[in-house]
Amino acid sequence: MAQHNKRLLILLLVVLAAIAAGWWFLAPPAPGPLRLTPAKFSELPGWSQSDPRAALAAFRRSCAVLKAKPPLSSMGGAGYAGTIADWQGVCAAIPEGASSAQTARAFFENWFVPVAVSAGGVRDGLFTGYYEPQLHGSRTRHGAYQTPVYGWPDDLVSVDLGLFRDDLKGEHTAGRVEGHMLVPYATRADIDAKGLSSAKVLFYGDDPVTVFFLHIQGSGRVLLDDGSVARVAYAAQNGHPYTPIGHTLIARGALARENVSMQTIREWLKENPQNAREVMETDESYVFFKEEPVGDASLGASGSENVPLTPGASLAVDLRLHPLGAPFFISANVPDPDATKPDRAFNRMLVAQDTGGAIRGPVRGDVYWGFGKDEEEIAGRMKSHGMLYVLLPKPVAAKLSPHMDFPESTK
Repeated sequence: MAQHNKRLLILLLVVLAAIAAGWWFLAPPAPGPLRLTPAKFSELPGWSQSDPRAALAAFRRSCAVLKAKPPLSSMGGAGYAGTIADWQGVCAAIPEGASSAQTARAFFENWFVPVAVSAGGVRDGLFTGYYEPQLHGSRTRHGAYQTPVYGWPDDLVSVDLGLFRDDLKGEHTAGRVEGHMLVPYATRADIDAKGLSSAKVLFYGDDPVTVFFLHIQGSGRVLLDDGSVARVAYAAQNGHPYTPIGHTLIARGALARENVSMQTIREWLKENPQNAREVMETDESYVFFKEEPVGDASLGASGSENVPLTPGASLAVDLRLHPLGAPFFISANVPDPDATKPDRAFNRMLVAQDTGGAIRGPVRGDVYWGFGKDEEEIAGRMKSHGMLYVLLPKPVAAKLSPHMDFPESTK
């Protein structure tokens, strides 16, 4: 009997561990106020072996934006990063052509202090990935090219709520004007059913599932049927909240929580075409795009900071809390492109240059991986817990107390 009970206890522990792992895969990061705790570079896991040259190049692009802003304006977020002037001196000190990882590390060490980010004292956070997909499209509707990708509708009004109330900084909504009222815009289901006469069709995709994932990723490259290549980037959103359809599929028993990834969701949609549209429409959010030149093919489309994203060195963060243009250091894990191989350690400097509807919370980040098959594999399966540090200019960090909380970040 004792042996039987022992086996039951072991089985129970295994089940609980599996449930916990599955919950972590989709769970939001721990709630709590943004807490900042000054640290040292020696405390950053793997810092002395890291290569921040790509992050330094990304930071240089962010500095071009920061240099053009009024010096006394805030860096944004919860306000902990000081003013633009606090950063312009750092930007002016960027070395020309950092030829080695050591030179890049020396720059960050000379000018910044790493600050540990936590949610009410909880250091563990959630880190995911995104990428730039490729679609097949046509400027005209014919054959398989039936799914429209729209530009910004003429009747869509995007509202920055922070312009009206300080406690809503970083919050946005959208709608359309009806009489003297701003009313909700059409949902994904409404647009799928009726189309949008108020929006220009940029192109028609040959696969509704691929277009849906374009909405999730926020940008993509389009191989048109005339042989040309175009790039589309995020322009606006319909104001409805983003709902991960992975949650929908779990709730319906279609996928097990521990098996959910971009790859398994896409596979389910492909294998269940009769239900795919209805499942995708449980996400009422709908994204509108703008066309951009491909330009430097090694870089991505412009992010929220309006600079091209750098693969493996650009990060999407919660802009209610964190400032665009700031360097961040992540210590987490990343999947190998070969799904049969174990995850690898990911200790890397990145720069906050983007945001997203699912990026909420102090210790939360979405790593931009770029364009390509391996990048898609990594981004689609990346769901890692880890730690986050923000780098602040030394004079700004000197103003922080040993543990500084920002309770307004919990709104």
